[in-house]
Amino acid sequence: MPRRKTSRMSARECLAGQMRELRLKIGISQEKLAEAAGLHRTYIGGIERAERNVSIDNIEKIAVALGVDVVQLLSPIGASVEGD
Repeated sequence: MPRRKTSRMSARECLAGQMRELRLKIGISQEKLAEAAGLHRTYIGGIERAERNVSIDNIEKIAVALGVDVVQLLSPIGASVEGD
C-alpha cells in the first residue's frame, strides 16, 4: 500500500532531525554519541537518516547521552517543549 503524502513529519523524521541537531549543537560525532549511548555508530547514522525503526529503550539511551528528555527527541524541530 503506498504511503500518503502529508505535510506532518513522522516520528521517525522528528527523531532524526532532533538527534542530528542536538548532536551537532553539543559538538560530538556520531561515533561519540554511539559510544555514550552504548549503540553502534552505523545504527546512529541510520537513525539520523530516518532509516531505522528505533525502540523506545534506544530512544531513551540516546536522550540520556544527549542530555535531553525523550519528549524533546520526538518533537518537531523548533517546537516548544514544556519545561524549556
